[in-house]
Amino acid sequence: MKNRPLWICALLLFGVVSCKQEQPTREKAADTKEVTDNREPHRPQFHFTPPSKWMNDPNGMFYMDGEYHLSYQYYPDSTVWGPMHWGHAVSKDLVEWEHLPIALYPDSLGYIFSGGSVVDLRNTSGFGTSENPPVVAAFTHHDPVGEQAGTTDFQTQSIAYSLDKGRTWTKYAGNPVLKNEKGIRDFRDPKVIWHQDSRKWIMTLAVYDKVEFYASTDLKSWEYLSEFGIPGDTRLWECPDLFPLKVTGTGETRWVLLVSIQKEAPNGGTATSYFLGDFDGKRFLGNPEDQKWLDWGTDNYAFVTWDNAPLEATERVGIGWMSNWQYAQEVPTETWRSAMTIPRSLRLESVGEGYTLNANPIEGLKSLRSSETKMTHFKIQGEEKVSGSFSPAQCEILLRTDRAETTADLYGLTLSNSVGDRLILGFDRANNQLWVDRRGSGSPGFSASFFKGPHTAPIDLGPDGDPNLRILLDVASIEVFGENGRLNFTEIFFPSEPYDTLTFWADDGEWALESSTIYSLKSIW
Repeated sequence: MKNRPLWICALLLFGVVSCKQEQPTREKAADTKEVTDNREPHRPQFHFTPPSKWMNDPNGMFYMDGEYHLSYQYYPDSTVWGPMHWGHAVSKDLVEWEHLPIALYPDSLGYIFSGGSVVDLRNTSGFGTSENPPVVAAFTHHDPVGEQAGTTDFQTQSIAYSLDKGRTWTKYAGNPVLKNEKGIRDFRDPKVIWHQDSRKWIMTLAVYDKVEFYASTDLKSWEYLSEFGIPGDTRLWECPDLFPLKVTGTGETRWVLLVSIQKEAPNGGTATSYFLGDFDGKRFLGNPEDQKWLDWGTDNYAFVTWDNAPLEATERVGIGWMSNWQYAQEVPTETWRSAMTIPRSLRLESVGEGYTLNANPIEGLKSLRSSETKMTHFKIQGEEKVSGSFSPAQCEILLRTDRAETTADLYGLTLSNSVGDRLILGFDRANNQLWVDRRGSGSPGFSASFFKGPHTAPIDLGPDGDPNLRILLDVASIEVFGENGRLNFTEIFFPSEPYDTLTFWADDGEWALESSTIYSLKSIW
């Protein structure tokens, strides 16, 4: 959760400090049921968006009794950042979502910043019973009064618990459970997992330019263990997530540390990165110089994963905030701001002497496919419009390139509309790059930083590269997956009118396609 300007911290100050610790009534929370027109301009049709107002980081994600719970940073009174709450939604399949009342409200200790939830199956906290285990949320209390006064301990870690499968929450009377005694202003975003070998809970916490690890047996009392960071790094670290994964096709287990970075991402601004290593119950044993990017686009931030999901040891499922702090509060939506990425399945793959963390769309997303437009064994020279039973604004495109027959060094596809807006996805064989150019994708008036580019990512377009690409287009976003999930590229855009024309193109040669399949995708709303 980003550190905010002081004028925002003062907003609604007296209302915040007068709030009680107890959970608000269901009637008070009912305003989150207000849902604006889901067909309003720029609102995605198969990505999660708030019913209205401001949203950012995904929070408190857990699975229990057939439901995936998603909370998120939420300000129900404006479309720009303000006093943070936890919004709340549930899904049975990670595809269709039901909005629920707000989970956590600000109180006398401050705003409710980012964190995670765990299902305490062993009732180590004592909040529930073995027959009815509690769900425990760990989050950052951000005290705007202390921040405004210039203190350095205004961020502390607190917990809340639920005994009704996340429908209502009670904040722990002993909050905060972890005070800020190090004088570091950025001390936040706790993510907790159960570590079986040590039989302890492990908290990973973002502490400015590094993460710190803490251990607990009951989720209430925490002991400092160690830290991990890049020496000399001056970038703000946020929203960490630590978990083990078995490497696909082997019996080997590696540990993954996700960390979102506030600046200097591959294409500017914010992005989610990861490190690979081992965890011995006290220390993360990884190479701090081997930082890799989960997504090369500009709009996948604060990506974190679900606790207790019913998955094999080779898979973890997570979701990210589909925006960037460079322009998130300026994008031209009216009654709501921000969407989540599609949920993604994470797997570790052995490549050469190393490993990659591959991310692909969850399998359930295929349930949205309806009509199919399929073309096989054809070549593109110049420009060729592609039409069929789909809308370019809301579809899935599968591409398989015949690299041996392709002679063009530059090829790709363009989305356009009648007012001249254009979004271009291109492939540069000479430099082994994918690129997205959104500079002409809509009115540049709302943010200069948004319209920089083109944005690029490395991709193997040579004879040994993987020819399969999967592209998801949803009104105002593009997500590209390639190389078995090693390539992820997420960008948002805001055309003046919906894109209604899809064009394939190739420069100075031919783009040979073994096949192209385009699916029309249904709305989840």
